[in-house]
Amino acid sequence: MTDVAAALIWDGERFLICQRPAHKARGLLWEFVGGKVEPGETKEQALVRECREELDIQVDVGDVFMELTHEYPDITVRLTLFNASIAAGTPKLLEHVRLAWIRPAEIPQYDFCPADEKILKKLMEEKG
Repeated sequence: MTDVAAALIWDGERFLICQRPAHKARGLLWEFVGGKVEPGETKEQALVRECREELDIQVDVGDVFMELTHEYPDITVRLTLFNASIAAGTPKLLEHVRLAWIRPAEIPQYDFCPADEKILKKLMEEKG
């Protein structure tokens, strides 16, 4: 089981999504910024680090939006998605192919990682 922390970063009614590089597992699928929790880190610390490494931004981590477990053929992840906001910086493409700010109603226009499906359904029900 791999612990993963991810950020639901809001800008008004829109939230940030990122497209994975083609050469990585689940290449070119869309996801929330985040990554694996390293030994000795809290989920919140991991999220701050991942946002800095992947987007060159500083985030304020809020409450948990959703927590779930998903089994891929190659890995099982326990994903914690936190509400977050950008405290400093502008997102840059350091890791991903593309970034997009979307509204919940636009979710069906993007192909997301399978682990995110329950999160996306909740977003569309609550905010769509």
